[in-house]
Amino acid sequence: MSEGKRSAGRPRDAEAAGTIKAATLKLVRERGYEAVSIAAIASEAGVARQTLYNRWNTKADLVLDAVFEETGRYASAPLNDPTQTSRMQLERFLVQVFEHLAENGGTIRALIAAAQENNGFREIFRKRFVNPREEIVTDLLKRAQERREIGQDCNINILSSFVHGAFWYALLNGDTLDKDFARNIADEIFRSDRKSSGQG
Repeated sequence: MSEGKRSAGRPRDAEAAGTIKAATLKLVRERGYEAVSIAAIASEAGVARQTLYNRWNTKADLVLDAVFEETGRYASAPLNDPTQTSRMQLERFLVQVFEHLAENGGTIRALIAAAQENNGFREIFRKRFVNPREEIVTDLLKRAQERREIGQDCNINILSSFVHGAFWYALLNGDTLDKDFARNIADEIFRSDRKSSGQG
């Protein structure tokens, strides 16, 4: 282990982690999740396998961390901005998500496929990737309900499922995910007839 991890300090360590994550995404895009091994990632990144195991317990942890980092560059949880309607915030968030999927849609589809074949990975994928993104939309819709932008009797969890169901289905079928689609989803969720209930 002569990679200078201790002597170089944190900047070198962070650089190595970035190289490993980039190599991971490249290989998963090219080969699919199941066909990529820790040894292959280490070789692509030019590091020893132990360097990977020093940072990540499993391949799943490494792949998801790499995907999370990419996701963070494109989409972050909408702020509770009083100057923007919740509908506007949802549309902007979806546009950001779709920009990420345009770049990494193949990777995400590979992870979804792997999740259907590997029970352990499915649990990790759902816990670390799917659930947090569902919570972002659910929280936004709860704020919308508090602001009376959605009726008080609307089922927020079901509406959140509708949002994710729409774009996951489109992703898996190779449909276009763009600003128009984001606008259509937001329009449907914030239809005028959803606002009137419970405002008496």
